[in-house]
Amino acid sequence: MTKPAIYLDNNATTKVDEAVCAEMLPYFCEFYGNPSSMHSFGGQVQRWVDQARKSLADLLGALPEEIVFTSCGTESNNTVIRSALEVFPKRRHIVTTKVEHPAVLNTCRNLTRRGYRVTEVGVDGEGRLDLGELRSAIDDDTAIVSVMSANNETGVVFPVEEVAAQAREKGALFHTDAVQAVGKIPIDLSGSGVDMLSLSGHKLHAPKGIGALYVRRGTPFRPFLIGGHQEKNRRAGTENAASIIALGKAAELAGEHIGEENTRVRELRDRLQRELTSRISHTRVNGGGTERLPNTLSISFEYVEGESILLLLDEKGICASSGSACTSGSLEPSHVLRAMGVPFTYAHGTIRFSLSRFTTSDEIDLVIRELPPIIERLRRISPFGREGGEAA
Repeated sequence: MTKPAIYLDNNATTKVDEAVCAEMLPYFCEFYGNPSSMHSFGGQVQRWVDQARKSLADLLGALPEEIVFTSCGTESNNTVIRSALEVFPKRRHIVTTKVEHPAVLNTCRNLTRRGYRVTEVGVDGEGRLDLGELRSAIDDDTAIVSVMSANNETGVVFPVEEVAAQAREKGALFHTDAVQAVGKIPIDLSGSGVDMLSLSGHKLHAPKGIGALYVRRGTPFRPFLIGGHQEKNRRAGTENAASIIALGKAAELAGEHIGEENTRVRELRDRLQRELTSRISHTRVNGGGTERLPNTLSISFEYVEGESILLLLDEKGICASSGSACTSGSLEPSHVLRAMGVPFTYAHGTIRFSLSRFTTSDEIDLVIRELPPIIERLRRISPFGREGGEAA
């Protein structure tokens, strides 16, 4: 099995921290009791689940009882949106943004088939939310406003507290998809206007298949999964104890390393951005003019296709991702880049590099060395490149 030489696709998923893996392993074969059982064998597992809940709450500035464990960010997002519509059955309107993750955007669009109205608020060329448009969109029929904390493609950070205040003015609930933000930037929900927040373990060095939902104390809530009494009747299903314990450990480590994320990791990202834009002409940094996550660089290279760049990077053992998705055999720029109005010739050549605390300076040096000749080579064979796009 081939391992990448350099992994810079951490917004897609992260490696499980070895300390996290070690923390969860005993709960597969040694302490395998059901946390909901009455006997002490299961009860000891429940104590570790409770500790994990506290560790995650501490990272978020929340109370342990405000944490509900789920299977992933997608489940959490679906849960809060559908819950709000049940809580406010007479309200038939949802407000979100054009740049949300599909877990929110497609859920909302699916609900239009059941007669709900959905307003998708736009962003400017830097990916910043149009707060004026948002304010106008929220009305007395709005059940929930769902706005991400940070964009998964560009890393642009959204003003969630301002949005939460606007939602509250109209009596609507406010939810933020913080899957990309948790563990990368400080979050303090104590005294916050956020009613509900989603997160996913595999974005902060925990395993896949575990997520969580913050539900502020006193917020009206209806469960999505009905069954047993787990999670205080807020999410049925036998607890995924090993993964919950892993998420707790990952949250603890994220709190310890958040300073590093915002210093060393940010400096590596900035150096990568600075060197690539200076060595390669006709480049565009998406969201570069506003606040971004410290680990994320979305960069577009005019006159080339992102897929080709990724394939050639992969030959060098470098993992990144594209701002485009392959649909029906043709490249379509991502919905995020389209919403930002990124020119067609740039949007197709978009690459996202997303770093982690495991990224090294030597790895960044290698990308800086290898990528410019790749772009030059692709532009040389591109009909568009011959018309005006050549590498510096």
